[in-house]
Amino acid sequence: MTRRWRISAVAAVAGLLVAGGELVTGSPGSAALLLAVFLLLAVVTSPLVFPRTVATGGDRPVIYWRPGCPYCLRLRTVLGPRAARFQWVDIWQDSEAAAIVRGIADGNETVPTVVIDGQGFVNPDPRWVKEKLQTA
Repeated sequence: MTRRWRISAVAAVAGLLVAGGELVTGSPGSAALLLAVFLLLAVVTSPLVFPRTVATGGDRPVIYWRPGCPYCLRLRTVLGPRAARFQWVDIWQDSEAAAIVRGIADGNETVPTVVIDGQGFVNPDPRWVKEKLQTA
């Protein structure tokens, strides 16, 4: 569980340290701005921006992801509100999902891995996924 939040925690702590340094030098406006930027980074890299799904199943397309993955974040951003039409499974939280990804990605835990109609795609172009979702 802590591994999922590590990047976000580092960003938040770094923000506090940098903002504290700015406060010491007498720049409260700069400190507030830097703290806001670092806290935004902490939220964006956290599991909070992804739909929460643990188990696989059902007939919706599945996206396997993990926190801190920039490619997963890019896919999530491109899909926008349509992301909720997918089943998002965190491979760090679901060992069965990690095994499925390894089976698709030649033994690697490469994410995002998208499964549509039973066929797996490793790190597909986000625009392609969006198109595929519209035709499905």
